[in-house]
Amino acid sequence: MEEEVVLLDFWGSMFGMRVRIALAEKGIKYEYREEDLPHKKSPLLLQMNPIHKKVPVLIHNGKPICESLIIVEYIDEVWKNIGSPLMPSDPFHRAHARFWADFIDKKIYSAGTKVWKTKGEEKPKKEFFDILKVVEGELGEKQYFGGDTFSFVDIALITYYSWFYAYETLGKFSIKAECPKLIAWVKRCLQKESVSKTLPDGEKVLEFVLLLRKFYGLDK
Repeated sequence: MEEEVVLLDFWGSMFGMRVRIALAEKGIKYEYREEDLPHKKSPLLLQMNPIHKKVPVLIHNGKPICESLIIVEYIDEVWKNIGSPLMPSDPFHRAHARFWADFIDKKIYSAGTKVWKTKGEEKPKKEFFDILKVVEGELGEKQYFGGDTFSFVDIALITYYSWFYAYETLGKFSIKAECPKLIAWVKRCLQKESVSKTLPDGEKVLEFVLLLRKFYGLDK
C-alpha cells in the first residue's frame, strides 16, 4: 500500500522549507499544498493544526504532524532506512542537536523579525549579530554543525539564509562581513540539491517582507 504524504506549507516559510529539505534528503514523494498566507488559511489547515493554525503541517496517511523540528525528526524516524540519518545515533549528540535547533528558533527568528520590523535601528542589529556569532562559534571549524555530515541543526538553520538578503537590506548591514565562517557554511549547504532547490530567491523574500511591513502598518 502506497503511503500518502501531504505537506501544507507556504513558499516563504523558513519552517516549511526545513520539511521540504528533509523530505528531499530522504527522497520521499509527497503532495505539496500551498497555503494563502497571511490572508486566508484553508479549512484543511485549520482542521489539521487547530491549536496553532500554522504551517507547516505534514499529513502522513491522514494523520497530522505539526511544528517543523518535530516533523523533521518524525521524517527521520519513519523513513530511517532511506537515505542518510538526519539525527545523530548517540543520545548525547541528539540532545546537543536539539538544544541548538531550539536555540536557533528561540533566538534568531525573533531577532530577525525585529530587524525587518524596525528597519536599520542599532539595537536590533546588535542583538541579531550577537546571536549569529554564538551560532558561528558553535560551528567553529567544522564542515557542518554535526561534523562532516549535513544533518538536523544544518536543516534547522540553513532555511533562515533565504531571509538574509531581506535582513541585510532593511537592516543596512552585511552578514558576510560580520560572520564569514557562517556564510562559508551556507555555501557548502547550497551545494546540496535538497537545499538549493528548496530555498527561494532572496529578492522574492524581500518583496514579501515589504508586503508584510505594509500589512502590519509599519511604513506609515
